[in-house]
Amino acid sequence: MGKGDKRGVAQRVDSKHAGTNLVGKFTQSVRRIVQDVKDEPTSSGQTKEEVIETNERLRAVRLRLDESYDTAKKALVNLMTKYADSKSTRNVFQRYNLLKAMIKEVIRLETQYWTLVDIPKQEKQETVPAFVLRACSIMEKSQKSGDGVKTSAKLAEEEERRRERIDRLENMTTLQIEAENTQMTNDLYRLLKKYSALRNLIRELKCEYMNSKIYPIFPRYTILKDMIKDIMHDPDYMEVCHEVDV
Repeated sequence: MGKGDKRGVAQRVDSKHAGTNLVGKFTQSVRRIVQDVKDEPTSSGQTKEEVIETNERLRAVRLRLDESYDTAKKALVNLMTKYADSKSTRNVFQRYNLLKAMIKEVIRLETQYWTLVDIPKQEKQETVPAFVLRACSIMEKSQKSGDGVKTSAKLAEEEERRRERIDRLENMTTLQIEAENTQMTNDLYRLLKKYSALRNLIRELKCEYMNSKIYPIFPRYTILKDMIKDIMHDPDYMEVCHEVDV
């Protein structure tokens, strides 16, 4: 093989190595970019571990709040259903007892601290994320009846679902998780407002019911009817009473 041929082979080999190195460097560069994006801190300055923890907190609190919201909503909807049914009772004394019973069934929720969670009021200068996280902290401290008793199978099932959620989040970037957290925060904020409104209606109903005890049966009969009708026409109740449970 002549010098020219050897030089040509050497150039082709060098060219091949250069191409291989270029591809290798490009692949490494892409991997670094992907890793940098995955480890990139959020706009709030939180690490990926912290945004994942926030995601888990928001999800857990949403489940708890959903239960209390559904309980409050169903109690008021059932009150209206029973009130409508009671109109067929012509005897005033019998209907008076029905009104008392249906109201007491709702206001007893106020005495069961584990049934309806307490939500703080939003401060004037408090942002939505700050208020939601403060509400989360308060709800996390409240003990729900029966929470402390779980079978090993139930605990294993919950741990498996948590692991699946964590695995999904681990494959997302910090910015993607933060975007999901923002959506969850906004959804939770709206639910907090709706739940607080229903909780206030129940609290006011209890207060008015207790105050009505000083009146004789006939004026109190009218007062009890008006109490129920006030809730029926309240904007906060009307907003949610037509929601369809899935």
